Amino acid sequence: MLGYTLENTTATPTDDLRSKSGTAQLMKRAFNHLSLSRQFLMVSFPVLLAGSLVIGWWIGRQVEEGVVHRIGSVTALYVDAFVGPHVQVLAHNQQLTAANMAMLNSDLSSTMLGQKIISLKVWDNTGRVLFSTDKSVIGKQFEIEEGLAVALTGSIFSEVSVRSKAEQIEHGQPMPRLIETYTPIHEDRTGRVIAVAEFYERPDELDRLAGEAQRSSWIRIAAIMTATYLCLFFLVRRGSHTIDAQQSELSEQVDQLTVLNARNVELQARVIDAAERATALNENFLARVSADIHDGPGQDLGFALMQLKNMDDACANPDTGVAPLRPEGVQSLRLTQVAIESALKDLRAMSADIELPDITRLELCEIAARVVRDLQVKTGVSADLVVAELPKAASYRLKVALYRLLQESLANTVRHAAGTPCSVRLSANEHSLHVEVRDQGPGFDPVAAAAKGRLGLRGMRQRVEVLGGVFELLTAPGAGTLIRVSLPLTVETQAREQYD
Repeated sequence: MLGYTLENTTATPTDDLRSKSGTAQLMKRAFNHLSLSRQFLMVSFPVLLAGSLVIGWWIGRQVEEGVVHRIGSVTALYVDAFVGPHVQVLAHNQQLTAANMAMLNSDLSSTMLGQKIISLKVWDNTGRVLFSTDKSVIGKQFEIEEGLAVALTGSIFSEVSVRSKAEQIEHGQPMPRLIETYTPIHEDRTGRVIAVAEFYERPDELDRLAGEAQRSSWIRIAAIMTATYLCLFFLVRRGSHTIDAQQSELSEQVDQLTVLNARNVELQARVIDAAERATALNENFLARVSADIHDGPGQDLGFALMQLKNMDDACANPDTGVAPLRPEGVQSLRLTQVAIESALKDLRAMSADIELPDITRLELCEIAARVVRDLQVKTGVSADLVVAELPKAASYRLKVALYRLLQESLANTVRHAAGTPCSVRLSANEHSLHVEVRDQGPGFDPVAAAAKGRLGLRGMRQRVEVLGGVFELLTAPGAGTLIRVSLPLTVETQAREQYD
């Protein structure tokens, strides 16, 4: 018997939301890629169309209301002229006489008034029907509505009445849409309102006049909106073309800058590599110079010193058969030995300072500690070393620069500020290594020192600036000396092996 596994493919509400969100994102991206003029076409047309429809509808309503009031007012005057004389009896009585009602019915059936009016009611000021074409409501009392209340104040009220079938049956109106008008009837002598005539008429004339006015207003609105839309479109299109041209130029410039930036990065990498090689070659050259000094002049001076000592011993020993030297000769020989010993000592010290120890595997803090330790061993001068958290990895040329910088600055401290407190402080941030060497010596005039062309300060400044760092010298006579250096951390060029 074979078994089958059916996967559940029922979509969940979350999937629907994701699908809608993805579709919205795609539509948004497609819209953003359109030009400004096309975006204007897509956005402004629905807005202008909706605005035109709203304005046209509002104007149509205003036109219809105006036509209704005008037709109602004209018809109200016509009704008042026919109905008014037959209801003047209400100035003294509360009821219309049978003769008055007969005259009203005669006017409705035999004059132009009947052709305009579908139904007519006459109300007193209490809401009671005194006369009506629907005889079933005569004498009944009704609640005073808005139109009747307005007419009782002496004003004409007219509106389009739209009623349901039940309301048509209730009010005796065979048509669902009529013009309903309430007009006050005044007493001839005093002018007070003695009754209100309510009548309904067909909306044929209203529809014709309102339709003509609405069509005219719609045509004008459409023409104005079209002209406005076209003017805005041409302006936006012109601006869109300008923006597109500027974007094209900017894109070309960005591409050119991208190419130049890539070339600059490549050149910078080559410069960094060349500086790394130059540093290694320079240190190798100094190591060779140190070896040549040690093996050449150092060996010769040592051999000469040994020969002078042998001559001194031979002259002092009578068994050798060598004639003893005169006192002035002995003194000259002693001075020569001292001079040669001093020169040999200086050569060995120079050779030791020139040769760079193996710092490839040392960290920055270890290099600083070694320089301070070597200073104390050679000169007996100690320096306070304060080291903050430093990066583990550093380029070879940065290590060499730190070693030579500390070596030269501390040597200057020993030569010019011996016996004064000296401190070394190292710190780093994400991009730079900060070094401070401070002493409490006599200080000096930096301008005068630069004029004398001191090689130590000049060499330190050049070594720092070649690496893209900042070298600061703060000193004054009697104020001590502070050397402050900021070196960039180039962790992308890790410690390299020295080049032969």
